[in-house]
Amino acid sequence: MSFFEHLTEFGGLPVVDYPCADLQEEQLNRARQWARRTGHPLPERLEPSEAYTAALAAPGTAAWRLRVMYPARQPFADLFAHFLDEVDTAQVSALVVGCWGEETGQGPRDLLVEHADRFPALRALFFGEFVQEEAEVSWIEQCDVAPLLAAFPRLEELRVRGGSGLEFPATRHEALRRLVVQAGGLPGVLASDLPALEHLELWFGVEDYGGTTEVGDLAPLLEGKAFPNLRSLGLRNAEWGDDLVRRLADAPVTQRVKVLDLSGHVLTEPGGEVLAAAPAFRGLDRLVMRYHFVPEPVLERIRQALSGVALDLDDPQEPDHDLDDDGAEVPVYFPEVTE
Repeated sequence: MSFFEHLTEFGGLPVVDYPCADLQEEQLNRARQWARRTGHPLPERLEPSEAYTAALAAPGTAAWRLRVMYPARQPFADLFAHFLDEVDTAQVSALVVGCWGEETGQGPRDLLVEHADRFPALRALFFGEFVQEEAEVSWIEQCDVAPLLAAFPRLEELRVRGGSGLEFPATRHEALRRLVVQAGGLPGVLASDLPALEHLELWFGVEDYGGTTEVGDLAPLLEGKAFPNLRSLGLRNAEWGDDLVRRLADAPVTQRVKVLDLSGHVLTEPGGEVLAAAPAFRGLDRLVMRYHFVPEPVLERIRQALSGVALDLDDPQEPDHDLDDDGAEVPVYFPEVTE
């Protein structure tokens, strides 16, 4: 999942942007600049895209994205009101809430909760799909997202992005099957009762930008006590990737999941050696390890040891270098997403 580009698909459907006045004005200005450079007539307005026109006629065929500019001239509440007026939201099954401007996520959250009855078919929600040009992950002003789960008891997928102010108190939800939390800390996710959960993905970040989680905090998950139906697990983007792999090597949860995603970590040669040596990882169907610092000879040992596992070991990294107190050069490692 990229932080640099907006999603093009969500909930199994193509993403279509509901038009925001500010964004339309920006797009029209770009179109006029292009026309001046190429000698074409200046457009007076933008025609609706074919994708938008088709989605408006059949709202259940698209994942609708609501976002404003940053800074915003059109408030998110105004955009949301127009969306309710124009789109038959009773058919909407997937919704992407993107940039909400300078406010916190509480405003958009409360609008969704207040109008939950207008979205009886909603099954997939992405709350906080900011890309990097709009805000770094640690800058996104989030909120308590538990009311969203309470308001949508039939929701099957929830993705949340943003670390500042994010709260996820222990909650129970009967239907949720997929949960992704991209934040710097670990809110009360692991204390939640989610009996249907099959896929869990957690991002951890770095201490300087709110990354407060340590490997020991994952004990309820690693010990297999949480989420009995879990089959796919993503533990991503931490400074302690090697320690995590050591814990996973004899963790009960590793015996249960079939897909393990360890992307984005500071994962180096020692962690790679554990992956190659520990029998626990040979029972996986798939191991994903994009962005890592494992040298090629160790990667080859992983390939040989996990020959029956589908592997994605792409995007190897080289460390930066700095000088220690004695002036000697030392390697410096960073996870994929820091700020």
